Amino acid sequence: MPPQQKPPRPYAVRPSRTHGRGVFATRTIRKGERIIEYRGARLPRDVADERPSSDPADSYHTMLFELDDGTVIDASLRGNAARWINHGCNPNCEAMEDEDGRVFIFAKRSIRAGEELRYDYCLGYEGRLTRAAQRAFACHCGAPRCRGTMLARRRSGKR
Repeated sequence: MPPQQKPPRPYAVRPSRTHGRGVFATRTIRKGERIIEYRGARLPRDVADERPSSDPADSYHTMLFELDDGTVIDASLRGNAARWINHGCNPNCEAMEDEDGRVFIFAKRSIRAGEELRYDYCLGYEGRLTRAAQRAFACHCGAPRCRGTMLARRRSGKR
């Protein structure tokens, strides 16, 4: 009996018009399908905050994913292709944390071959949001209703 082969990955990393690299579907991905786990080194928040930026030329570029317990996955250390999934204001994917603190990317809808995978980063920002920071977190997803930022929406009544 021949050894069983792994099915080919449903994605490939390649250059993106949105930002640097992106992850693209290599076949149709069905709604609800688990695509990839977001992997990297797990660090306490304070340790992750002290680490140098993932990109020395862009201190706002990050590959950090904060978990519900405050732990951070730093995909710049032992990360995988999930770190190249770009933000989108009308995302076709969503990131979900399971009960074990693992993060998986799922299809929110059917995704056609060749389509770029995106999820809403919902980034948090502490402190005064300067113009430089606003520019650094500007969104370039190209969605018809792009909100213009990768930052999470601020709740009304909160400042």
